[in-house]
Amino acid sequence: MDNLPLNEYVKTTRKALGFSREEFALKAGVGLRFLRELEQGKETLKMDKVNQVLKLFGMQLGVVPMDRNNLIEQ
Repeated sequence: MDNLPLNEYVKTTRKALGFSREEFALKAGVGLRFLRELEQGKETLKMDKVNQVLKLFGMQLGVVPMDRNNLIEQ
């Protein structure tokens, strides 16, 4: 599951653990709406809540290198 977009990682991992969205949202301490938006790839989410979800997988948000070809010259 390396290099998956965040939304796909969360959705795939949640399903692999056998949790419904409702069960997982409750376990993570976030709202069902938040989890749904996260799994659907909403671009603006609170990082602390994303980390609440990722904590259940033993993960957290972090800085990752970008492909230099995607950088816009300033």
